[in-house]
Amino acid sequence: MDNESSHIYKSIRKFLFSIVNKEFLIFLCFLLLSGAFWMLMVLNETTEREYNVPLRIVNVPRNVVMTTDVQDTVRVTLRDKGFTLLAYWYRNSFIPIKLNFNNYANKKTGKGVIPQSDIQKVMLQRLYNSTKVVSVRPDKLEFFFNYGISKRVPVRLNGHIVPGKNYYLARTQFLPANVTVYASKDILDSISYVTTEYLNLENFEDTVVQVVDLKTIRGVKVVPTQTQVTLYPDILTEETMDVPITAVGMPEGKVLRTFPPRVKVSFVAGASIIRNIKPEQFKVVVNYSEVAAHPSDKCPIYLRDVPHGVSKPRLEVSQVDYLIEQQ
Repeated sequence: MDNESSHIYKSIRKFLFSIVNKEFLIFLCFLLLSGAFWMLMVLNETTEREYNVPLRIVNVPRNVVMTTDVQDTVRVTLRDKGFTLLAYWYRNSFIPIKLNFNNYANKKTGKGVIPQSDIQKVMLQRLYNSTKVVSVRPDKLEFFFNYGISKRVPVRLNGHIVPGKNYYLARTQFLPANVTVYASKDILDSISYVTTEYLNLENFEDTVVQVVDLKTIRGVKVVPTQTQVTLYPDILTEETMDVPITAVGMPEGKVLRTFPPRVKVSFVAGASIIRNIKPEQFKVVVNYSEVAAHPSDKCPIYLRDVPHGVSKPRLEVSQVDYLIEQQ
């Protein structure tokens, strides 16, 4: 076994130190040296690099509710020698910039603004003297707060919801159906509901359950930030009912009778609600003043009211025979 290992070692050594491979090793050595010199030259030049620096707002009073998420990172671009910037990168992270809440909070407006100059000032205290701060993004930071003022508002659906062919959206359910919003008094007074983020659903025939984010509002904290939306589609069915005809605008002492006294009304509705629809929920009328102004063998009839959830209602006929009687 030892002889075999020794033979392999000698073969590898002979290969590496052959004339051809000696030249390759020399070339590789010079290539590494030139790369090292190039790297030294690059690192010795002045350049710029962007770093993500954590930011924290501290000393927030216990009775204060931050109504917007404060940006927790700023992007700072530094200029210096490559060696120095490499040292910042090697440290991998900067100590978070801590800014005092009371220095920036305007208690009357419920808003705080942190200028770029304050962030630069803190950064310069942590950098080498040779390093320059080129830019800080964003230019300024804003935060909103209040002292616990809130109210409950309903959730509404925002989006493009189209069930499959011959279906319609029968019902929408939210869980929770109401959320708590925190904001300044002026903003709270202007909010009567919150909406979901835009939801796009098409061609569904079964119940859909989906967790959706609630749309953010500037200066407002919404709790919770999500809701579970359940969409109940229902198949559309065509139905026909005999509905009584009613005379309106009749003078005292007169009666208008129609022949027939009822008329067929066709309509489309969801299968789940058709069984709860009654003929009395429709209203088909004949207007006495129109009949008196334009006497004829037949009188026009009109469909005035239909139950909730009914679509495409239509009368089987638009005119009927009539008789006016004196009581």
